[in-house]
Amino acid sequence: MTGIGAVSPIGNSFSESWVNAKSGLSGIQPTTRFDVSGSKWKVAGELKKFDPKRFLSPREINRLDPFVHYAVSAGLMAVEDAHIPHSVSLASAGVIIGSSRGGISTLERELQKKCSLNQASSPSRTSAYLMPATTISMASSYVAQKLGVRGYCLGISNACASGTNAIGEAYRLIKTGYKDLVICGGAEAPLCRICSEGYGVSGALSARSDSSASRPFDKTRDGFVLSEGACIMVLEDYESATKRGARIYGEVIGYGNTADAFHQIKPSAEGEAEAVRAVMDEAGLRAEDIGFINAHATSTLLGDKTETEAIKLFFGRLAFKIPVSSVKSMTGHMLAASGPLEAALTLMSMNECILPPTINLKERDPECDLDYVTEPRRADVEFAISQSFGFGGVNAVLVFRRPDV
Repeated sequence: MTGIGAVSPIGNSFSESWVNAKSGLSGIQPTTRFDVSGSKWKVAGELKKFDPKRFLSPREINRLDPFVHYAVSAGLMAVEDAHIPHSVSLASAGVIIGSSRGGISTLERELQKKCSLNQASSPSRTSAYLMPATTISMASSYVAQKLGVRGYCLGISNACASGTNAIGEAYRLIKTGYKDLVICGGAEAPLCRICSEGYGVSGALSARSDSSASRPFDKTRDGFVLSEGACIMVLEDYESATKRGARIYGEVIGYGNTADAFHQIKPSAEGEAEAVRAVMDEAGLRAEDIGFINAHATSTLLGDKTETEAIKLFFGRLAFKIPVSSVKSMTGHMLAASGPLEAALTLMSMNECILPPTINLKERDPECDLDYVTEPRRADVEFAISQSFGFGGVNAVLVFRRPDV
């Protein structure tokens, strides 16, 4: 991993997001994207003072959904961070970006506009760019367009695991012989009424109305906080990275991708543990090698309990000795963008030997009984896991090696 770019509720760059994550800053605030006066769910993880004009023209901004704005911004920052020489063409590179909801906020806005115009007995006009602007693959294809990439290009939608899957598939691609770098990650802009109501009525969202609403593993947790953003990485073959003298954040050495085959919404501890088993087998690691787990931990009652159980299923007695943290306590749930941001923060944790805290954990759930990091903690971690799970029982887990190991 040689480049990282991000826009998140805790920063408009990856470096800013990392500084705020390790200090335990909450990015949750009252929702401003739409009117929540009649809603039970009033907070969100919004980007603050984000300006896409640094990366996109006004015409592009108008013709693309915000999730593409975020993907392009993070993608171009990742390539810049990788310090790829201007003389090097990216034509044969690849792009793989995941999104769960794609351009849903633009779709909602167009429908609202159409209904409003119809009620006023005025002719309505649908944008000619509505369909291309909102399709999930537009994040990857537009990043490719901006960078001149003509190689492998793929959009992935695998619920909340989509972004982690994108990194894993990029790893698979390079491992099986792809000769160029791959730009990969996730992007999401779900802050609209239909998403809030949809997740809310399913019982997934917190009804708290303050910055402490996202509280993974806490006894009083009542759901996740919906958020937006993007995190994109540059992944390349180790030999090519070292040959050009690139900074290496860390190595992906395993990828587990499994399905629970269990339930549309409810997670399965056995299925999640199987994804961990798959990634550990591929990496050739033992349970005692893992020094940190960046948990999916969204702050739902069932999800956090099940993930805790899954960790104990695989790691056994060692589970109680491995530090576990949830970045979503600060960012909320960025859906497909959460996994890549958490993966990137895991790499920084390994590089700087400091683990980001799980904030808002005040009263521990007796069924969530692992070593949760609640304050920034010094730790020398050589191997770490980052895991993402999604509706439909989809599981994606990555294992990283510190670059000096």
